[in-house]
Amino acid sequence: MTTFTIDSENNITAFGSAEEAAAAATTPFDTFASQKELAELVAAWPAERLVAIWNSLPGVESVKGFKSAKAAASRIWEHIQGLGDAAKPEAEPAKPKAAKKAKAAPRKPHVAPAKAKATKKTTAAKNAPKAKKAAKAKEAAGPREGSKTAQVVAMLQRKNGATLAEIMAKMGWQKHTVRGFMAGAMKKAGYTVESFKPEGGERTYRINR
Repeated sequence: MTTFTIDSENNITAFGSAEEAAAAATTPFDTFASQKELAELVAAWPAERLVAIWNSLPGVESVKGFKSAKAAASRIWEHIQGLGDAAKPEAEPAKPKAAKKAKAAPRKPHVAPAKAKATKKTTAAKNAPKAKKAAKAKEAAGPREGSKTAQVVAMLQRKNGATLAEIMAKMGWQKHTVRGFMAGAMKKAGYTVESFKPEGGERTYRINR
């Protein structure tokens, strides 16, 4: 299912799935996959932001306001459907290619199945250390000083980590923005974030060392 993201700069991007969105994003973002989800998301947003989002979309007539947040969500949703449609043709050419290969040599996969499996295992084994080295390199480099990522990392590196409420207050974010940041930007930066909720306490995040 096509998943859309909208960041703090009001940029809207379409992805093939929620996982792709989380892996590609490097800044805090909100996600939605339907008009209903978008309406729920923008319900608490100031009218000025809704106007800014609409006016930043390509090919639209600028407006000064909307009758309601629901009306804004409806118009925005209708206009961004082209983002999801634009990505579909990219995947289509792969199907005929796969079909041609299958017709040209339908029996090849049965000739040496054992070797094929061994190759996959070897590749996975080689890639694992590289992935670990890449993650360590990112962690060693650290986020840019003063950036939002650096501020959040500093909070999560404390002995007891930081609660959801503390991060929201410090960064001025909403709950879903914090969750999206932990799943996307922090993961991409090479950090493993532990999420837990002490008995009778608040949801807390901490960098797992």
